[in-house]
Amino acid sequence: MIEEINNCNKVLQEGGLILYPTDTVWGIGCDATNPEAVKKVYALKKREDTKALICLVANQAMLERHVKEVPEVAYDIMDLATKPTTIVFDEPIGIAENLVAEDNTLAIRVASDKFCQYLINKFRKPIVSTSANISGNPTPKQFKDIDEEILKGVDYVVNLPDENINPSPSSIIKLSNDGQVKVIRE
Repeated sequence: MIEEINNCNKVLQEGGLILYPTDTVWGIGCDATNPEAVKKVYALKKREDTKALICLVANQAMLERHVKEVPEVAYDIMDLATKPTTIVFDEPIGIAENLVAEDNTLAIRVASDKFCQYLINKFRKPIVSTSANISGNPTPKQFKDIDEEILKGVDYVVNLPDENINPSPSSIIKLSNDGQVKVIRE
């Protein structure tokens, strides 16, 4: 696993794209602070850059560095969640502008699996995590279901086995600084 993390780190440092297993489904990743790298993800997915992507952080401290104000309820949600949960926060900081939604929000998840945590800790910056499919196509559940175009379009494919037997996308909850809470995806 260490070799895979080092290989990914090198590609991410150079602004490249990786295909990697996350705590949910296989994802396409890049440096979330690099607008050129983010552009490559949108291009590969054939997706307009007005559709926001999810960002992964290694821990709550990294989350706090990239959001102006983390509402208290966010910590409760993270502690109580029974499956990977992505939270949409207001006013992200230090993130590629083309990753931030038009309403100045960003979807962020604290990674719960070891590989992602180690990788993000080594990289020291948030990384993009978006499902490994062309926009509009079904989300691949296993590595073998990933489209050839995606496999060829990334700079590095992580060589680790499928660990999730029945993976599903994360829950998504929007938390506004005015105290509003809205479930976007269960």
